Amino acid sequence: MAEAVARDLFTPTTLPVLLVAGLAAVLYALRRLLRSGTGPRLPPSPFALPVLGHLHLLAPLPHQALHRLAARHGPLLYLRLGSVPAVAACSPDAAREVLKIHEAAFLDRPKPTAVHRLTYGGQDFSFSAYGPFWRFMKRACVHELLAGRTLDRLAHVRREEVARFVGSLRQSAADGAAVDVDAALMGFTGDIISRMVMSRRFTGDDNDTEEMRSVVAETAELTGTFNLQDYIGVFKHWDVQGLGKRIDAVHRRFDAMMERILTARDAERRRREAGDGGEGAKDVLDMLFDMHEDEAAEMRFTRDNIKAFMLDIFAAGTDTTTITLEWALSELINHPAVLRKAQAELDAVVGTDRLADESDIPRLPYLQAVAKETLRLHPTGPLVVRRSIEQCTVGGYDVPAGATVFVNVWAIGRDPACWGPDPLAFRPERFLEGENAGMDVRGQHFHLLPFGSGRRICPGASLAMLVVQAALAAMVQCFEWRPVGGAPVDMEEGPGLTLPRKHPLNCTVTPRLDPLPVAADVAATAEA
Repeated sequence: MAEAVARDLFTPTTLPVLLVAGLAAVLYALRRLLRSGTGPRLPPSPFALPVLGHLHLLAPLPHQALHRLAARHGPLLYLRLGSVPAVAACSPDAAREVLKIHEAAFLDRPKPTAVHRLTYGGQDFSFSAYGPFWRFMKRACVHELLAGRTLDRLAHVRREEVARFVGSLRQSAADGAAVDVDAALMGFTGDIISRMVMSRRFTGDDNDTEEMRSVVAETAELTGTFNLQDYIGVFKHWDVQGLGKRIDAVHRRFDAMMERILTARDAERRRREAGDGGEGAKDVLDMLFDMHEDEAAEMRFTRDNIKAFMLDIFAAGTDTTTITLEWALSELINHPAVLRKAQAELDAVVGTDRLADESDIPRLPYLQAVAKETLRLHPTGPLVVRRSIEQCTVGGYDVPAGATVFVNVWAIGRDPACWGPDPLAFRPERFLEGENAGMDVRGQHFHLLPFGSGRRICPGASLAMLVVQAALAAMVQCFEWRPVGGAPVDMEEGPGLTLPRKHPLNCTVTPRLDPLPVAADVAATAEA
């Protein structure tokens, strides 16, 4: 995207070419001015520069920059990002038009160069073009891979990993060591996803799990780096930043790792079929193999599809959940009254002799409200990104075909028209009273869209909420958290496709309670 414009755009390598391209663009613009005729009625637009268009206005954080531009020009903006037309929707009404009323015109997603290469030329689900393959994968996710029954069947994995995470924090407390919250949470969420997907831990000692961690981190960095090839036509086939070489190197590493994993799983499945390995419970990778081997399926699921989907679920499932939990903890540390209220609810509902469990969440409305308030202020996908399939009218303005459309979820979560006179305050009570009481986060309310909305809503929303709420309950129930350097915690945002903290959060933890894990999982947790 455009997060790193200031850092990546003006370099000794690219500046001379930009100047030449700028001169060409000025000449082209002068020629256009001499032509007569009328064009589409575009939304309001700030002043644009030759070649760059409005790219310079989006640094350093596009969601914040678009919020400021919308305050000046209105909730619907037209932008030119280099040679790419774009529209930004920064209000609930505009979001409703894009994601619901005219949804059919905005069902595609743009595919940046990095994403295209890393996903085997677009063989994944998240960025695949709207069409037969996408519909096939959507049904597979909804009815099989991420269906409620699959999540229920793998609930013991999440329960065991929460207990193991609590144990690791307890050990850090005993050692007097500060906890790098991001690293601890990344390992925890990675272990959950890895065990659900392929029955092995993310933080294991073998080479593949360590390689997966490295690939996920580099994928997040590369997909969040501004790439001239995506926005300025003259650079489309010219890798002046050297990003293409890095992307290809990461892709080769990921492919080699996945080949090892898939080959081993294929051999294991053949042993099972021969009756040598027992039945065992199926994980998500087994289900993907079933789709691959089903010759009667509506669409043939290739080996590259399996690899690309694995990258999707690891990249999305670890980073975003970690970020949400880190922001929630940061807000609770800065609002001790809210923290005490959440702890009191846990003590009253769960008690002090056992660890909070997913099954307790429906009876913990205040904890649920804390999670929702965190997602309102800190949505891990601050911009829902779509691409217009055809020309469409939104808010009385024309959106051209092929335009990139940004729905600014971050700005909508701060709209005083929706959230009252103090929208920046962290106040979970807003979800327990008035018209927002009981509000769901799964795309039905257009002033709260942390997972998007409509047919392209995040298919992992239910899993994300299960993990976030269960982990947050355990962290609040079992420990007191004190930031290294003292409170308050700095709340500045960092660059990226998601919404990371700019500065790392390091805390010391003090045991508050020492509850036992849920009885059914004590043995498994101790063995792990």
